[in-house]
Amino acid sequence: MSRAVAAAKLQNMAIRPADKAGKVAAEITGKMTGQSGAKAAPAFPPEAPPEGAFTITATPAGPPQALKYGDTFVVLDIRGDIGTSFVGSSGLFHDDTRYLSHLELLLNGKPPLLLGSNIRDDNTAFFVDLTNPDLMDGQRIVMEKDRVHILRTIFIWRDTFYQRLGLRNYGDQPIDFRLTIPFENDFADLFEVRGARRERRGTTAAKVHGGNRVLLTYHGLDGKTRQTALDFDPPPDQLKTDAAIYNLHLKLGETRPLFLAISCNRPQTRPPPFMRGLLTARREVREATRQRTSVETSNDRFNEILCRSAADLGMLMTETPQGRYPYAGIPWYSTTFGRDGLITALQMLWWSPDVARGVLRRLAAYQATKHDPLADAEPGKILHEMRGGEMAALREVPFGLYYGSVDSTPLFVLLAGLYTERTGDRATIVELWPAIEAALAWIDGPGDPDGDGFVEYQRASEQGLANQGWKDSHDAIFHADGRLAEGAIALVEVQGYVYAAKRMAARCARRLELDFAADQLDAEAARLAERFEAAFWCPDLDTYALALDGNKEPCRVRTSNAGQVLFTGIAAPDRAALVAAGLLQPNFFSGWGIRTVARGEVRFNPMSYHNGSIWPHDNALIALGMARYEAKRPIEKLFGGLFSAATYMDQRRLPELFCGFQRQRGHGPTLYPVACSPQAWASATPFTLLEACLGLEFDPFTREIRLRNPRLPEFLDEVVLRDLQLSSSSVDLRVRRHGETVSLDTPRISGDIRVSIVFST
Repeated sequence: MSRAVAAAKLQNMAIRPADKAGKVAAEITGKMTGQSGAKAAPAFPPEAPPEGAFTITATPAGPPQALKYGDTFVVLDIRGDIGTSFVGSSGLFHDDTRYLSHLELLLNGKPPLLLGSNIRDDNTAFFVDLTNPDLMDGQRIVMEKDRVHILRTIFIWRDTFYQRLGLRNYGDQPIDFRLTIPFENDFADLFEVRGARRERRGTTAAKVHGGNRVLLTYHGLDGKTRQTALDFDPPPDQLKTDAAIYNLHLKLGETRPLFLAISCNRPQTRPPPFMRGLLTARREVREATRQRTSVETSNDRFNEILCRSAADLGMLMTETPQGRYPYAGIPWYSTTFGRDGLITALQMLWWSPDVARGVLRRLAAYQATKHDPLADAEPGKILHEMRGGEMAALREVPFGLYYGSVDSTPLFVLLAGLYTERTGDRATIVELWPAIEAALAWIDGPGDPDGDGFVEYQRASEQGLANQGWKDSHDAIFHADGRLAEGAIALVEVQGYVYAAKRMAARCARRLELDFAADQLDAEAARLAERFEAAFWCPDLDTYALALDGNKEPCRVRTSNAGQVLFTGIAAPDRAALVAAGLLQPNFFSGWGIRTVARGEVRFNPMSYHNGSIWPHDNALIALGMARYEAKRPIEKLFGGLFSAATYMDQRRLPELFCGFQRQRGHGPTLYPVACSPQAWASATPFTLLEACLGLEFDPFTREIRLRNPRLPEFLDEVVLRDLQLSSSSVDLRVRRHGETVSLDTPRISGDIRVSIVFST
């Protein structure tokens, strides 16, 4: 067993609950009035309509637990219940609709005692150990506590939730008790779960079929019928439309299994048996990870972080007709998101380039071909998100197929170019070239409505997102005096994305022997870089402005957006050095990571969604930018902070974001309320930080892997990359740290491949 695997096996003993990190995630109960005092962290990311209408009102008992398979996921509490400890986000969801809103386990009407719970290392199952409390009949104890052990095993396979209750009598005599499984459902659209209110809904029905099945039905206003089927095995002694009751007698030492399968939209078919589903789910995970690059390091805690990140990415990865696609996050973003998928694929490119191929093909398939103001769609534009729920179908929300992101389109072109440089896959680029040309036409046309050479956004409908970059909170783009930016807004990092996209598209064009187009794209990129420096640089801040508003007035605010500019390569080298140095100053760097907005700016709030919090993926892209400009020492500091933060997180899992409070000795980071966990681009962050430190470069055309100015942070003495692939060849790399330098050796090489270290002068 490798150290990486062994470390992960120890994970459940090594991790302390999330309250070690300070404040744990809170929950949402819907639309309420705001509280006085400090600005509360928003209960939902601001695309949930209406903006600013949600508040956090309760704290759950322990962190929520999530499982996912395909388009189905479940959010449970640490006991394995749904809708008991925290109501807002829990449930069984399928295609953006909740198919079960309540599931509980009661012994003689009382909840069992929790002994412990954990998710399997590969995310295929959730295990809960329970026992009975003292069960009373009036003042008399009829069964003393700790007599019955209940092992609750839960997993999802295809569109079915499976539960097995393994009961065993550890008492000194036979026992009798009543086990009740209450359940219900509201068939709420995901946007209703997030707090949206609807004037009308469809109709519901519930019916018992035979002695072991209940069918819950919702006839939606969109004309669709959605059904939840609950199948109990063995049949309960009493079955109602909202509960199953077993009157149990367990002999001394007897073990009794009880099974429950909850299927989404399968009213006519019975699900496969529990063990067949569980074994198949595990086999599919093993097959999906076979012959993939693996990473092992000298630090067991970092190995645990990597194992958890890889498992989370595997769970979020979804098979689509176009290929594998990383869904953005659970619970709110378990669907196709353009920006999230593109950035996650970019982060995974060095060790799993096939993900980029699936992402590019899927987004090309849904590229906009016509104008649709409600969907913010324009020909050539790349998708922001898609939704399959009732509200999207009725256009009560515009997110069925929604194109309101200004950065997805240049990121699409950029990823296509980076994918080609990583793999040499000419056939895929030939296939994608019409979509790339359409995307470039949007960038130069509707994406730049005033023709000033900068890509801008302004929503076409009041239902759309007010801000359409990755910081899409309503108050995320502002001036130094706190005024919100208005009009058509040109974000600083988006101009960098466009620059890098055109550079990469030029390379692709040359490989396709389209030399004239390539020269034109390079010339356009060079002109953009000149205009960019003149319009965005703020010499008194030593950084780039956050954005230009509709009047071309710079938003002179210190933000992490300028750090992402470095990733794109558009920044002049001397200015890039100033930006990199500034991001590691105490007003930006909290000790855990780089804040989205620097402390001291008028809208800085470490508890906000985008105005002072820490986003792991943002830090990862900044690290790649620092590597591009050969600022390796700052990467080590950044890497160390995020590594330390992850060691405090539940399951060693970096969440979507966490609060930007300054690091204090002996304290962990403060968690952000209702951050998605897992979140794809956060899960990919440890691998991206490793890539940035090692300076990995791939050239499939010369069959060479280069490590440019490699360094390792202090917490890593050795890193081993196994089965690192380039075209049809592969290699194992071992990098060791020796003080300020590193050494490299290649224990295994298969095929025609060269590996070298390059030190820039």
